[in-house]
Amino acid sequence: MSTNIRYGLEQARTQFPSLAAQANAGVSSIITKHGKPYAAIVPAEALQKWQTAAETASGILALRGTGCGLWGDSVSQTIAELRDEWGDA
Repeated sequence: MSTNIRYGLEQARTQFPSLAAQANAGVSSIITKHGKPYAAIVPAEALQKWQTAAETASGILALRGTGCGLWGDSVSQTIAELRDEWGDA
């Protein structure tokens, strides 16, 4: 999305096929209503990247990799030690 072109709502309605073709070519269009941003027509690849990034940033997957080194050099050894410790309690 290197370029953003602004269109009024009525102008965008009449030029929709052209806006769709521009989006396919990688050009984003901002649709305004009373001079304020109202909607956007973006290339499909940009939308897919945004959706993938949004899905990755939320939920448990956002924590992926944050525990690096937490379990030491050997995860199985650390778990075995914890089990032994908990068994003594």
